[in-house]
Amino acid sequence: MDSELQYFPAVLRSEHDSPIDALVALGLPREECMELVAASWGRPELSLLAWVDGGRAVAVLPLAEGRWAACNAFVEQSCREPKEALRRAGKLAKRGRRALVGIWAGAPAGTMAG
Repeated sequence: MDSELQYFPAVLRSEHDSPIDALVALGLPREECMELVAASWGRPELSLLAWVDGGRAVAVLPLAEGRWAACNAFVEQSCREPKEALRRAGKLAKRGRRALVGIWAGAPAGTMAG
C-alpha cells in the first residue's frame, strides 16, 4: 500500500517532448533515465524524481499537450496540500520563472541517484 501522497514545490528549468529528454537535460545519464521512466510506468500521477550533483533534487512533471517539465525540486518542503505547495513554489520562483507542483509518495520507487 502506498504512503500518503505528498506535494512538493518545483521550479521549471526547461520543457521537453519526452520525460527521458527532460531527465537528460537535468544531468542524468540516458540509461538511468530510461530505467526511471520504466520504473514509474503505471503511476502517471507521480512525478519522476531524482537526485543529482551530490544530493540536489530534480523532477520531471507532465505538462499540457504531452510536454514534460524539467524542474528543480524542493522535496524537503513537501506538504499534504497542492495549494500550499504551489504557494511555496511561488516564493522559490524568481525572475519570472514558472512555479509548478510535483507529486510523490514518500520515497518513490525507482528513484535514481546520480
